[in-house]
Amino acid sequence: MSEQLLICQQNEIEDPGSRGFNVEFKGKSISGFVVKKDEQFFAYLNSCPHTGAPLDWVEHQFLDMDGALIQCAVHDARFNIEKGLCLSGPCVGDSLQELTIIKQDNQLFLLL
Repeated sequence: MSEQLLICQQNEIEDPGSRGFNVEFKGKSISGFVVKKDEQFFAYLNSCPHTGAPLDWVEHQFLDMDGALIQCAVHDARFNIEKGLCLSGPCVGDSLQELTIIKQDNQLFLLL
């Protein structure tokens, strides 16, 4: 049976925008982030495929200055928002680990 863990309210994320989260599940901490673009939501583990380092250097800041790509603060790698595919940087061709989320009553839930 799947578990649903509350991440945030949908209106807490600008469009385009991002928001990090940490949840506990069965004694394990899961660090991730959600990106909102064109009224759609995408979620990934907060872990660069190059070294495993967190992507954000400022809380909730996962996008580049234009809000067009996800940016790793450590290596400046850039990932497309829709699939998490690395487009530039040391991990080109690798992808962020996607997380499953659901929208319900203006809330976003992580589905495990």
